[in-house]
Amino acid sequence: MQSDALFSLGEPAGAPSAPAGSGGADGFTEVGPDSPLPVRMRPASLDELVGQEHLLAPGAPLRQLVSGGAPMSVILWGPPGSGKTTIAHLVARATDRRFVAMSALSAGVKDVRAVIDAARRQRRSGGPQTVLFIDEVHRFSKTQQDSLLAAVEDRTVTLLAATTENPYFSVISPLLSRCVLLTLQPLDDEAVRGLLRRAVADERGLGGALILEPAAEDHLVRLAAGDVRKALTALEAAAASAGALGTGRIDLATAEQAVDVAAVRYDRDGDAHYDVISAFIKSMRGSDVDAALHWLARMLVAGEDARFIARRLVIFASEDVGMADPSALSVATAAAHAVEYVGLPEAQLNLAQAVIHMATAPKSNSATTAIGAAIADVRAGRGGPVPRGLRDAHYAGARGLGHGAGYRYPHDDQRGVLTQQYVPDDLVGTDYYQPSQHGGERAVAARLPLLRRIVRGLPAPATRPDASPRPEAPGTRADASAAPAEAPEPRVDTSGGRPAAPGDSAETSPAATQASGPAPTAAAADGDRTAGPPEAGAEKDGGRVAAGEGQQ
Repeated sequence: MQSDALFSLGEPAGAPSAPAGSGGADGFTEVGPDSPLPVRMRPASLDELVGQEHLLAPGAPLRQLVSGGAPMSVILWGPPGSGKTTIAHLVARATDRRFVAMSALSAGVKDVRAVIDAARRQRRSGGPQTVLFIDEVHRFSKTQQDSLLAAVEDRTVTLLAATTENPYFSVISPLLSRCVLLTLQPLDDEAVRGLLRRAVADERGLGGALILEPAAEDHLVRLAAGDVRKALTALEAAAASAGALGTGRIDLATAEQAVDVAAVRYDRDGDAHYDVISAFIKSMRGSDVDAALHWLARMLVAGEDARFIARRLVIFASEDVGMADPSALSVATAAAHAVEYVGLPEAQLNLAQAVIHMATAPKSNSATTAIGAAIADVRAGRGGPVPRGLRDAHYAGARGLGHGAGYRYPHDDQRGVLTQQYVPDDLVGTDYYQPSQHGGERAVAARLPLLRRIVRGLPAPATRPDASPRPEAPGTRADASAAPAEAPEPRVDTSGGRPAAPGDSAETSPAATQASGPAPTAAAADGDRTAGPPEAGAEKDGGRVAAGEGQQ
């Protein structure tokens, strides 16, 4: 018979169970006076189970499982120390069913099939039903989980499986669909505190031999972080320290000396990995610098890959800070380089600096929404051929195809911008980029309407003597070819797309010259933004790019 620190495996060949009172009848290791305190303090009945009230109501699946009222297969999903193995003990001892326990750490397909074969023989001979408990079931491979399907389907065995990882990712769908999923929650501080006090007073625990001072109790509760096994292990260590010192009290100093590092609830391959990084990014986005530093510290202490954190910062710099503070991208990429160049633990300083910059920077997701809307239009089939004036005119024969014809060189205009169509015909007048009024992007928001008017050849907004310039009606579209007729085209070399000689550029159009006057106020700039057609706006709303964390 194989065994591990928690329990012994049942006889795979279906050998008769040990007689009652031998300690091995339920498949678990016998509890003795030298067993760890968490083992000795396991509840002897369902009434002693602390927490999980949502699963303990009359008629609830957990009560039916323990009482044997319904032979349903169950998957217990919860963090360490939430009571999964305790529930298995209660099931093993509460009914006359044959109970076999195994760990996915050491068992294989051969062991599983041996238990199923023995259960099938027991069932045919009129023997008791078999309950198969598999701890850490997520460690079973797909093939090992497949071996359970038929036996669970026809109830040759009643499966009781425990996992700390999300079963929707770690358990195959056919097995999950054959079981009832019970989600166990971490114990709150008061539940952990109650179990500590029970362990101090109960004969199975310390038997009242020591007094746990309130400050020490608070310390143990805090270190446990919802893991009752961690709390009881820490209490046992503190009790041993108090005994060595010859004192009958566990004070704060003794508790701190016994256990000085809290359990970090974090699994680089499990749910906590995604939950913590999500909280980290949302805290930076919400400008809570202190929360962001907490989540950064939790990842660093838990051993998260610093390169992963740095990559998220680089994404965040463009996704959530963007044009409101363009320097954020430089800070993030510098931090990523520092992680590669310096490494931990020193690189935690670089990461912290970058996190502080991101959290306290002005925020804008305009880059995210702009590229998302543009991608949505492309995927929807919008966007025709490249305008002829923008096509490559450098190869032989391009002139004969008309490539580059009519292209106007922006540097020949004293403003560096002129009227010209740069988008396909069916996207003329579409606005993807919508700047915010945050940080450095406010200046861009004031300048952009003027740029769009010049490029699109739109007239300047009409003004009244008694009013400020009136913004153009949103949704206005203009053909870029509608430049004033009196504006002569520049003479260009169509083979190269550049002016034939310096200083030989055309005069700017009157409309463009008028538009180049003083920059509009921020209020006017807001009104000057042109918008795409209604269908384009609808596509933009549904087409935001899922860049990194923005869609979590």
